[in-house]
Amino acid sequence: MRISFKPLWHTLLDKGWTKNDLRLAAGLTTNMIANMGKDKGIQMETLARICEALDCEITDVIGLVRDDPTDNGGKANAGVKGKDL
Repeated sequence: MRISFKPLWHTLLDKGWTKNDLRLAAGLTTNMIANMGKDKGIQMETLARICEALDCEITDVIGLVRDDPTDNGGKANAGVKGKDL
C-alpha cells in the first residue's frame, strides 16, 4: 500500500484554495508541496499543520491506495525466477 494525497487536492478544490494558499497557511515549503504532488511521505507534524490550516480531518488529506500487482515496476516477485505465479 502507498500514501496518496489525492484527497488533499480535492479538499483544496472544495475550499477554493490554491497550493500556494495551503503553503502559506500551513507554513510549508515549495519542496513539501512538490513531494506531496508525487505522493511522497511527509512528517506527521506537517500533516497535523495541514489539517489545522484546512480545519479538516486526516482523511481529507491522505488516503491509502493498494498497489496494483500487475503494475509493479519489476518489484513484485523479485528473486523468484522460472516460476509461474
